[in-house]
Amino acid sequence: MSDEYDSVSYDREGYEGDGSDAPAPVQERTFAALAPVQERTFAALAPAHGRGFAESWWGRAWLKALEDTALDGEQLKKGRRFAREGRVGAVSVRPGRITAVVRDRDSSTYRSDVLLQELNEAEWERFLDMAVDRAGHIAALLDREMPPHLVEDAAAAGVELLPGIGDLDPECTCEAWDHCPHTAALCYQVARLLDQDPFVLLLIRGRGERRLLDELQVRIAARAEGHGPFGPAALSDGSAAAGTKAKDRGVRADEAFAARDILPPLPPPPPLPAEPGPAPSLDTETQPEPGVDPAVLELLATDSAARAHRMLADALSLGHEQQSLPTGLTPQQDAVRLVANTRPEPWIATRLAAGSGRSRAELDAAVRAWQYGGAAALTVLDEEWTPDPESLARARARLAEAWEEGEQPRLRWAGNRWTAVEGGVQLRYGRDGRWWPYRKESGRWVPAGPADDDPAAALAGSSVSDD
Repeated sequence: MSDEYDSVSYDREGYEGDGSDAPAPVQERTFAALAPVQERTFAALAPAHGRGFAESWWGRAWLKALEDTALDGEQLKKGRRFAREGRVGAVSVRPGRITAVVRDRDSSTYRSDVLLQELNEAEWERFLDMAVDRAGHIAALLDREMPPHLVEDAAAAGVELLPGIGDLDPECTCEAWDHCPHTAALCYQVARLLDQDPFVLLLIRGRGERRLLDELQVRIAARAEGHGPFGPAALSDGSAAAGTKAKDRGVRADEAFAARDILPPLPPPPPLPAEPGPAPSLDTETQPEPGVDPAVLELLATDSAARAHRMLADALSLGHEQQSLPTGLTPQQDAVRLVANTRPEPWIATRLAAGSGRSRAELDAAVRAWQYGGAAALTVLDEEWTPDPESLARARARLAEAWEEGEQPRLRWAGNRWTAVEGGVQLRYGRDGRWWPYRKESGRWVPAGPADDDPAAALAGSSVSDD
C-alpha cells in the first residue's frame, strides 16, 4: 500500500482553472498550489476463502449499495467468486474512482473502474465544520472507525458519505453496460479495504487522509485562538451553542430505523464472571460525612455486587425471556433478605430489625423463613388468613387423604393454620396451595422446613431439627 503525493495541482473539481485570466483569491491560490495529487495503491489481497467481504458496518453499507444497484444477481455472484479466489490485482484509489485489473477464469484480464461522485467544496466545508464540532468524530477516524453517529451527523449537514442505490458507476474494458463480474469483484475487494481504513472512502469522496487532517487542524487551531467562524465569536448569539445542544439530544427515530440494514449486529452477551467482584474498602483516613457509616456502605456494596451477579446469571440462562418478572420486595422484606444473604455484624442486624419493625427474635424467625422459601415463605410467616370455603374444603380433603384411617394426627384448625394437638408442630396453608411446616421453639412458632404439596410430608418435615 502506498501514498503518492507530488507538487502537481490537484486536477479535480474545485482545483482546476476556470479559463479566466483573473487571479484567484489568495486563500484559493494557496490551497491550489499546495493540494497534492492523492492516490493510494493497495497490493492485491490474498484469497478470502471462508470469510465475509465486509465485517464493519460501513463496509456492509458499501456492498449494500452495490447489491441494490446491480440488475443481474448472477454477475454479482460471479464477481464475488472472483474476489474470493484472489483474481483482483492491486487496487488504485483516488478521488472519484477506484481501479484494478481483474483476471478472468480463462486468464484474460480486464481493467475495471468504479466511479463514485466526489463531494463538492461546499459539502466538504460542511463536513469539516461538523467534524471539528464533535471531537469524538476525529478520534474515531484516527482509530480507523466510522461510527454511525458520524455518518448521521454528516447526513444532517447535507453530506452523504456512504454510497446509495445507483451511486457506484461501473466501467470495464469487457464493455458490459451494467456491473459485470469484474467491477463486482473490485467492489467486493474494496469492502475489505474499507474494513481496514474508512479513510479509503473519504479519499474516493475527494479528500485523502493527510489533506483532511491538515484542514481539520487548521480549523481546530482557529477555534482555539478564537478566530474565524470556529471561535467563541460564533457563539455570541447562542445559535451555534443551541445547534450543538440540539444534536446532543440523540438520533432521530426515522434515521435510526433507516439505518437498520447497515448497522452492525449487537455484540454477544458478556461472559458470566466466576464470582461477584469485591466491595471497595472504605477504611480510609478521611472521616465520613455525618450520618454515613462506612461499614454499612461496604455491606450494601457487597450485597449489590452479589445481586448483580445473580441477575446476570439469570439473564444469560436459556429461556430467561419467557420468565415472569420478579415481584418487588417491600423495605421490610428486603431487610430480611439482606440479613439472610449477607449475615452482617450483630449490631447491623439489630438496626435492620428495628428498621423492619421486628424484634431480634422475630427477625431470626423471618430470616429462617426466607432461607426456606424467599418472599413466599416470609408472607406465610407474617400473614394469617382464612381460605375461602372451596379452598378450605380442598385443604381438608387433602389432609384426610394424606394418612391412613386412624393414623391422622389430631389437628386444630384456625384460619390457614392447622396445629397438632400433641407434638408442638403446625402446618400453614399458603395462598398458592402449598403446605409449610412450623414447630414451636421457646414459646414461638418458627419455620421448620420448605413447603410441600403433600401436607403429610410437610408435617413430617416439621419434626426434623435444624442444623
